Amino acid sequence: MKRLFGTDGIRAVAGRCPLDPPTIVALAEALVDLMEAKGIEPRILIGRDTRESGPRIEELLVQGIQAAGGEAVSAGIVPTAAVSFLTRKHGFSAGIVISASHNPYRDNGIKIFSSEGRKISDDWELEIEKAMAKKNPRVARKKPRLIFREDLAEDYKDFLLSRIRIPDRAKQPTIVVDCSNGASSTIAPLVFFNLGIRTITVFNEPDGKNINRRCGSLHPESLARMVVDARADLGVAYDGDADRALWADSKGRILSGDHTLFVQSRFMRQQERLKAGAVVATTMSNMGLEKSLHDMGIQLVRTKVGDRYVLEKMLELGANLGGERSGHTIFLDDCPTGDGILTSLKMIEAMMSSGESLADLTADYREFPQVLHNVRVKEKADFRSFPEILRVMEEIRAELAGCGRIDVRYSGTEPVARVMIEGEDQERIEALAGRMAEAIARHLGE
Repeated sequence: MKRLFGTDGIRAVAGRCPLDPPTIVALAEALVDLMEAKGIEPRILIGRDTRESGPRIEELLVQGIQAAGGEAVSAGIVPTAAVSFLTRKHGFSAGIVISASHNPYRDNGIKIFSSEGRKISDDWELEIEKAMAKKNPRVARKKPRLIFREDLAEDYKDFLLSRIRIPDRAKQPTIVVDCSNGASSTIAPLVFFNLGIRTITVFNEPDGKNINRRCGSLHPESLARMVVDARADLGVAYDGDADRALWADSKGRILSGDHTLFVQSRFMRQQERLKAGAVVATTMSNMGLEKSLHDMGIQLVRTKVGDRYVLEKMLELGANLGGERSGHTIFLDDCPTGDGILTSLKMIEAMMSSGESLADLTADYREFPQVLHNVRVKEKADFRSFPEILRVMEEIRAELAGCGRIDVRYSGTEPVARVMIEGEDQERIEALAGRMAEAIARHLGE
């Protein structure tokens, strides 16, 4: 069983285990050892977000990679999807992203991509953890020699610009872009400027500590106000590593990744680009999305939470559109991981091709009321070990039969149990969610 890797790599407070110097060096050495054991030349690309702890973690990774006989190249501050794309394009054998996504600046994380630009498998993560347990690395005082390639970010920008098809004489929208003081802060404004799109860019002045602070996809309320005040057509909010995108329409409504899938599934089918007659989402996507797609003759296939599981199901089905309600959207014909900037371009393309605003494109989409409760837990024990938790869960499931659903799971990155309930009556599902949360808190709460 894995102990260090969660659903999205390793994530912790920077400087503390498993993001302390010896563990980071051991991780890098173990990765190189594993690649060499599999006959893979260890050429590794590294990218990071804007957290103040990023440069030190990068140094430690480079130290471990070089100590084990590998080669490391830095792309500097780039979105997660850039590492996925650049790893494939430039023939690196692996890519590493240093980011804690939407978490506060004190946290950081390490995500590893294969040569195909996909997050490494559970088996690889387990093998790395086993190898790390046998290591006793030495942390050198001298900084390693870092190879930085400025051209890599430019390659990623050119890739993004190549993925949007702007119709002739289309009306140019005005957009507000919230970069969350993160990895998109430089590249996103450049992309929109090169396209000639009228852009108001906010929260794009990172100082190492302000990433995700009262901005970005966790705090889209201020974006919604800005869109209305500026009379803009669209607002987009990224997270720290820009692999997710959430929206505010011209009316100030905050829209989720489910709205992205709704708009894109219809648009891609109209363009005869939607494959397999299916869209992949997770258990957290709203029942309203499932109903809307069904009415269009498109199947919604659900997976457990985590964009890696969405990708696995997409590959299995031959689907090319999938994502999460949280804002990760995968356009598999373009990139095998969520890319917030790419998603923005796809949404702008849909708006400009149809001549409709985002508010218009989502006007006929109706969501079921949904309640989400987070319960902090002292341990992530198996719910099946607690008869009362199981009993309450089954009682709620029976009450919702045919007109709602319940999903209870642990967060992959935090000591939190998440209770999600959907149904037709807001007051009723709030009461049911509170009841489920109380049962979990009695047995597992801090």
